[in-house]
Amino acid sequence: MLNKLRASAHHSKIRLVLAYFAGASTALAFAPYSIWPIYLVAMAFALHLSRTLSPKQSFNFWLSFGFGCFSVGISWVHVSMDKFGGLPLIASIGLMALLALYLALYPALSGYLLQKLSPKNPLTRNLLLFPVLWTLTEWARGWVLTGFPWLWAGYSQTEGPIKELASVIGALGLSYLIAMFAGSLALCLQKRWHSAAIILPLLIAATYLSPMLSSVEAKGESVKVTLVQGNIAQSMKWEPEALWPTMLKYMDLSRPELADTDIFIWPEAAIPAPESMVADFLDNANKVANLNNSAIITGIISQQQDSFYNSLIVLGNHDKPEQEQADYTIGGGNEFKKHHLLPIGEFVPFESLLRPIAPFFNLPMSSFARGEYQQANLDAVGHQIAPAICYEIAFPEQLRANVNEDTELLLTVSNDAWFGSSNGPLQHMEIAQMRSIELGRPLVRATNTGVTAVVDEHGNITHRLPQFEAGVLVADIPLVKGSTAFSKWGEWPILLWSSLLLALVVFRKISSKT
Repeated sequence: MLNKLRASAHHSKIRLVLAYFAGASTALAFAPYSIWPIYLVAMAFALHLSRTLSPKQSFNFWLSFGFGCFSVGISWVHVSMDKFGGLPLIASIGLMALLALYLALYPALSGYLLQKLSPKNPLTRNLLLFPVLWTLTEWARGWVLTGFPWLWAGYSQTEGPIKELASVIGALGLSYLIAMFAGSLALCLQKRWHSAAIILPLLIAATYLSPMLSSVEAKGESVKVTLVQGNIAQSMKWEPEALWPTMLKYMDLSRPELADTDIFIWPEAAIPAPESMVADFLDNANKVANLNNSAIITGIISQQQDSFYNSLIVLGNHDKPEQEQADYTIGGGNEFKKHHLLPIGEFVPFESLLRPIAPFFNLPMSSFARGEYQQANLDAVGHQIAPAICYEIAFPEQLRANVNEDTELLLTVSNDAWFGSSNGPLQHMEIAQMRSIELGRPLVRATNTGVTAVVDEHGNITHRLPQFEAGVLVADIPLVKGSTAFSKWGEWPILLWSSLLLALVVFRKISSKT
């Protein structure tokens, strides 16, 4: 059977089809399926099939592989365009396919350079050059055109056996290791078994030793947090007549826990209006929280002069549990303004050209200003909290830049109602879990429709609400202190290592021609 498959793979069109299905299968390695070995097998299979191709053929092969990865893995993107953007289904699927094709250019570039620079030694090709190219192109995908670091290979390990290594090398470093191990599996298909015999024990040893590079330990304290999931229909969220019912719903859901909660977390844009428009409600919530020695962190629209921001504010008590007077004032400090805005959803590039084309480009609140890259932690009843709003949680270096030795909690809020019951919100949760492993801090995630959850410093979900139900999640969260290696060094070691190895291969390639 394997021989027949190899024979048919020599036909160019069949080869591209096989590449597409190999790429498409990788969606099963991510949430909600989390069958992590599939990514390794699919990548190894593709690497084996592409070993004799020309650079141009390899580009097309890996373009097909990448298109399979993203056309299936992020197929949920079209939901927001179809249901809420006013586009016909065929148009939303078409735009999603264009995005998938663009993202596929990165593995295609990796495949092209692999064959262009490929050394004669297959060990060097698979175990040195391929992981380097895959890592650097994934990193590039995370920042070019504002970045889309979704479905990095490393995220397949959020429930996998080497996830602890993320505390040292991050999700991007896990992508490197997965590519290297896939390279060794591809060599096994050529009956070069010794590569796997070397790589596998090294991975096991590194995973076992990685906690020794972390100083994270229990602090002996805890904080009681209540996460509120409003389950407000996306079609109603920005309607003027729904504003007060929405705010009152969040207050009503919170009220039973007021006497026994330190910090309440309401989701992104839980208050879907500028601060000045809801000043009376904020003043009341501010006083209620103060009377109960607690704080409320909520998503809201903040304003400075003519600029609007997707923000988080803290109502009630900031510096300590017991205060005579609440701290919050409109336009005051202790606020987080979203930095990494979502294209189309929160700002429209070339808006004078695109906005007239379709209602999709006029989504509610799609003209936000950008907050600073590095901001102070939020202070809630004396606890230091590093936030990320929605899409920002996918950018590890940004969150790392906002975490310091005093940070006790990671916080992310979102409104994934845009993507319905698709895999998108579940993948989003998976990404948030990886940030906990990297930075060695518990994380709380509050959303409008789910996934609302609490994650420990090892990336394990300890508390969780069902999706698409209004409710509250109360958790007593043990706090930790100390730092991980990743929180100190970030992605720079793996990027420098990869860049140096690539430079060495290029230098040897040039030297061999002269």
